[in-house]
Amino acid sequence: MDSAPAPDPVFLASPARADIALRCAGLVKRYADVTAVAGIDLEIRGGECFGLLGPNGAGKTTTVEMLEGLTLPDAGVVEVLGCRWGTGCDQDLRERMGIQLQETQLAEKLTVAETVRLFQSFYRQGRPVEEVIGMVELQEKQRARVGKLSSGQKQRLALACSLVCDPDLLFLDEPTTGLDPQARIKIWEVVEEFHQRGGTILLTTHYMEEAARLCDRVAIMDHGQVIALGTPNELVASLGADQVVEFHVQGALLQEPLLRLSGVKAARKKNQGYFLTVTRIGEALPALLEEIARQGARLERLTTHQATLEDVFISLTGRVLRDA
Repeated sequence: MDSAPAPDPVFLASPARADIALRCAGLVKRYADVTAVAGIDLEIRGGECFGLLGPNGAGKTTTVEMLEGLTLPDAGVVEVLGCRWGTGCDQDLRERMGIQLQETQLAEKLTVAETVRLFQSFYRQGRPVEEVIGMVELQEKQRARVGKLSSGQKQRLALACSLVCDPDLLFLDEPTTGLDPQARIKIWEVVEEFHQRGGTILLTTHYMEEAARLCDRVAIMDHGQVIALGTPNELVASLGADQVVEFHVQGALLQEPLLRLSGVKAARKKNQGYFLTVTRIGEALPALLEEIARQGARLERLTTHQATLEDVFISLTGRVLRDA
């Protein structure tokens, strides 16, 4: 992680706000000779859904664990809801935070209702058990044992456990990883409802569509650093291109001529294919086909799509958001 060169960061201006729910400055975490988090500065406003994007190993989970007070940083400052960990307000902070980890191991012999009631008992106050179960649409499963639930139902139960304290701040660490699209959408709906009620959310994800739907702002991480920060629309606009063209050919292509094509803003090799960001696709496509023929290659496959957050990440790092 330390040896990879960091790309130039893209930080987009946002209006200053006084109601900061979570802040970190100069946050660093090392494991032996690996720097997992390399000096992160972030501010998350009250009532904001803020996303951390990045591939596996980017440092998202380590960052969140330090913000949650679960892991001590090697350097830097963390402030949560106006307090710093270890200054006598830890218990009060815990009462105001809901946390859903990447993987929540729940007692499989307990029922859904018993599980939520158990988590409710950890707090001085909170929401009624039946209400929280209804929020995640598990009413029909409240007497079912946890071990009998599907993956999506278990994730919704874990989300219910994080909401039962009626938190001001909700941490969600890749809450929909491994879920089918229908289960993922149900999780999104619960998160959106919490957000609409004014709750603050820190969401880590490597699903571009999840961040685009849920988040007010996102930070893209790679190699332990924040390399881009802004709203989803701002980050996509920072590409300076409307469309992305991906194609594969038989044979090899020189990339320099691709950059000179009309309407092409950037060109790079991507795995076994090529990746172009274009401003005028009507001009770029005919010019591209001519160039492929001129270089003696044969087109095998070509697709186009509107520029997305994943394209922003590829443009900055040359890698995809979701690692195999």
